[in-house]
Amino acid sequence: MMKLYGYWRSTAAYRVRIALALKNIAVIDIPVQLVKEGGEQHQQLYRSINPQGLVPALDIGGSIITQSMAILEYLDEQYPEPPLLSEDPVLRAQIRAFCQSIVCDIHPLNNLRVLQFLQGSMAVNEEQKMDWYQHWVKTGFEALEAVIDQTNRVQPYCFGELPSMADICLIPQIYNANRFDCAMDNYPNLQRINHNCLQLEAFESTLPENQQDAS
Repeated sequence: MMKLYGYWRSTAAYRVRIALALKNIAVIDIPVQLVKEGGEQHQQLYRSINPQGLVPALDIGGSIITQSMAILEYLDEQYPEPPLLSEDPVLRAQIRAFCQSIVCDIHPLNNLRVLQFLQGSMAVNEEQKMDWYQHWVKTGFEALEAVIDQTNRVQPYCFGELPSMADICLIPQIYNANRFDCAMDNYPNLQRINHNCLQLEAFESTLPENQQDAS
């Protein structure tokens, strides 16, 4: 059985949990404590699994895949039902572009190690940290809202009648936005999609607070 190294509040690990649940793939969850006692991700034991010291990492019979998007692509190739990408090449590219807007342009600026660096080496206070976080969410969500407004005002999920990789990336980012008190009133499409996704067991069961290591 595959092993998933993750952390309950990790946005990237959350993405992978959703994909596994949608595809009904059983894994052994191995929590990696990122915050307490300096963070297990910095210890040699975990660095021997993922030299980057990041989660998630998926162990497939001793072979390790890191980076959530690489894991999602692997899962979709090896377990094609239900599909996370469209068969239409243009729509497939649009879904990937939507995902990259989140995983490349929003999340990296606001993840744990960046926020820790801001408050540590850069001596940024809590208010300034929140301004930083909310600025990049606002910039990113405004663009995502416009994309959905142009392409999909009525369908329940980002790109159609079924959740795709785009929804898998969006919902964890909205969870974090709510956690950091980001104003969401200007994103009715994103809020609608978030509501619809959270009605599904695969999204609800994988919420951070529903994980074994939640604290």
